[in-house]
Amino acid sequence: MVKVLSVYNKINLLRERYYKVSTGKDSLIKLISEAEIAEQVYNSNAIENSTLTLEETEKILLQIDLDRFISEREIFEAKNLARVVSYLDKRAKEQELNLDVILSLHKMLISNIRDDIAGRFRKTGEYVRVGSHIAPKPEEVVERLEKMINEYKASSHENIVQRIAKLHLVFEYTHPFCDGNGRIGRVLNNYLLIREGFVPINIKFIDRKKYYDAFKEFDEKGKIKIMEEIVARSLTNSYHKRLAYLEGKKIIPLVEYAKKNKISHSNLINKATRQTIEAFFEKGIWKIGV
Repeated sequence: MVKVLSVYNKINLLRERYYKVSTGKDSLIKLISEAEIAEQVYNSNAIENSTLTLEETEKILLQIDLDRFISEREIFEAKNLARVVSYLDKRAKEQELNLDVILSLHKMLISNIRDDIAGRFRKTGEYVRVGSHIAPKPEEVVERLEKMINEYKASSHENIVQRIAKLHLVFEYTHPFCDGNGRIGRVLNNYLLIREGFVPINIKFIDRKKYYDAFKEFDEKGKIKIMEEIVARSLTNSYHKRLAYLEGKKIIPLVEYAKKNKISHSNLINKATRQTIEAFFEKGIWKIGV
């Protein structure tokens, strides 16, 4: 608990710093958000076994022809998720999270991929499995999601890291849809973060194993420790990135920083991974503002 509070206090300090330097920089903030859409899409889809690279994802979103055949499904997965991510900021500020919002986001995500299930929860007889976890029966979905949302609202006194981690785990445990649960779950994280005045997070493909370990920990022990760590580091990373740009720092690769300062690169990578230095992961490279 002490460690969680320490991390949360650090996030709050970063948040305050962000608000101070963001005044009058709406256009830059918008550019940062737009520039990371492709990364959000790439990472979220890659976690779900998409074969698209970050470069291919960027080309699809820019409507540039690719060098290899890509299935129609993967193209729509990229375009649809980008549309949802772009829509989040406006929608989150306008409306609190409820079942209708979740359904509308799912419809945007799955349209032209599986129109028969887009924008609806699982129906009687529709069961889903993720690894060894068989999701609760369809008849329980609505009640479980309503309870999830109500518990999130009732826990406003707790820190945002714990609240997001728990909601995400409960949502994925419930697996309310026939398809698209992981993507929508990560979208909901950002919907709530934006609504509560935080910046969005990007759970990265390179953290996929740990991410799935978090679900295993929740399924087997009912604990949320690993997911708390993932959310906390992702949120810290997101603030470090934005602050580097907003504070007008020179952004360089961490490897270059290591050479200039004659510091062990592997040691810096370790610290960056733990987010104990103000480094951030962008387009597959650890960077830092100096």
